[in-house]
Amino acid sequence: MDQNLGLRERKKRATRDALSSAALRLAMQRGPENVRIDDIADAAGVSPRTYNNYFPSREHAIVAGVNADREERIAAAILAAAAGTALSDAVIDAVVEQYANATSQTERMMLMITASPVLRRRYAESVAMSEDVLANALLERVSAVDATAARVIAASVGAAARVAIEEWLATTDPSRSSDGLVVPTGSLADRLRASLVVLAPAIDAAVSD
Repeated sequence: MDQNLGLRERKKRATRDALSSAALRLAMQRGPENVRIDDIADAAGVSPRTYNNYFPSREHAIVAGVNADREERIAAAILAAAAGTALSDAVIDAVVEQYANATSQTERMMLMITASPVLRRRYAESVAMSEDVLANALLERVSAVDATAARVIAASVGAAARVAIEEWLATTDPSRSSDGLVVPTGSLADRLRASLVVLAPAIDAAVSD
């Protein structure tokens, strides 16, 4: 029974990943306003009805594609931090790196998001990370952190990151553009670090307690 459940969950995850990947790919190729749910479902090899079981809109699927495996990458970075690194530093550095490590592909995706009010809202909403993934990484990294504290820290980190993203997305300046698209001003990394550093004393206190 457990094996069947595991297989079923893996298939659901694979379907969700296929849909979000197809949504992002089509949005990057055509522009998000030119992508239909039917197009995404067809590209992923499923029916539109199946699509609706996973995402309520095309924007949700596109943003899921942008954020693919983000929680896992952040958790892995926390666990990979050098021995002796303060837990707060490990968490802050991991989040900043995964959100603000700009590659040409990342920049193109962010330009697409900032050009669409709906995508900006969906992206900001999506920043709250899975508490379980981050909390489990904290527990594995530092055994002195109890399960409740780990969940509170995980939820707080997600909230702080969301505030930083919302503020950064609100700084778009029409006078600055790339290929006709307005872009946010200032450094996303700096905004993330400024928001997250507020949590540092609480994160480190959870370890010392």
